[in-house]
Amino acid sequence: MKTNVGGIDRVLRIVLGLALIGLTLAGTIGVWGWIGLVPLATAAIGFCPLYPMLGISTCPAKKA
Repeated sequence: MKTNVGGIDRVLRIVLGLALIGLTLAGTIGVWGWIGLVPLATAAIGFCPLYPMLGISTCPAKKA
C-alpha cells in the first residue's frame, strides 16, 4: 500500500471526520454521521482506496 494522501488532505479529512462524529454525538445528524470514521481512518493510514481507481494522489512527488 503506497501512501497517496498528502498533508493538507489529511488535515481536511481529520476535521471532516471529527465534525461528522461530533454532530452525531450531539444528535444533530443521526447515525449516518458515523461515516466520519472513514475519513479519520484514511487520514490515519495515509491511504485512500478510491484514489488509485481515480488516478489521484495528493502526496508530493518524491525526488529520486
